[in-house]
Amino acid sequence: MSTATAPPIRHRSGGRSRRGGPVSAVVGVVGELLITLGVLLGLYVVWQLWWTDVQADREQAQILAELDAPVPDADDVAVQVRRDAPPVMEPPAAGEVFGTLHVPRWDDAVMPIAEGTDKRAILDKAMAGHYPETVMPGDVGNFALAGHRMTYGAIFHRAEELQVGDPIVVEADDTWYVYRVTHMQAVEPDQVEAVAPVPWEPGVEPTERYLTLTTCHPIGLNSLQARFIVNAKLDYWLPVADGTPPDLVGQTAPTDGSA
Repeated sequence: MSTATAPPIRHRSGGRSRRGGPVSAVVGVVGELLITLGVLLGLYVVWQLWWTDVQADREQAQILAELDAPVPDADDVAVQVRRDAPPVMEPPAAGEVFGTLHVPRWDDAVMPIAEGTDKRAILDKAMAGHYPETVMPGDVGNFALAGHRMTYGAIFHRAEELQVGDPIVVEADDTWYVYRVTHMQAVEPDQVEAVAPVPWEPGVEPTERYLTLTTCHPIGLNSLQARFIVNAKLDYWLPVADGTPPDLVGQTAPTDGSA
């Protein structure tokens, strides 16, 4: 009877036959670093696109609550509006919250207005920042505001949805100021004539009351290559004590200044 013997094991020799040599180790490390970098980039995008909005919305809500601004009331609509020279408040201190901005086209959005355009202290808290070199609401000249279009609340995200004739309402110092959109366009970042006393006409003496919104363009992470501008002109005003502007509740204001 024959006995089966195990085949001899051939031992390979030489460094070339080893798996996981120096090259493989380097590739493995590089792969792990790329995966880690991808995860970090993904977390950064989530932070930018989602978490900054969450934080800014919370801060905005708290600011609005502390401001105790008047709320539009469909049961208390003003029966008369005014088109004479409106009252104009004194310029507030830097960083001070002094009013609210209402945009019916944006699902009745409301946001605080603060003095200055500091990114961290104002814009990143979902507020509209007032360019200090421009006039106060209701004054002759250009009342200009800046706001984020992406991240940190993105209060001007829907800027391009506005249409000529749309109302933009400012409340400040117990007064409602109702402006109407007249013009919109994208411009280069250095075209500061958008916030001139007469928009697009630097050096011209103003005789009318304007409002200008400025924000980034286009929408995206690389949104600093241009600016989107919305221009408006004052239509009418009224004291807060007289009721809610008709435009804030979907009604049309009288054209002759009376109901």
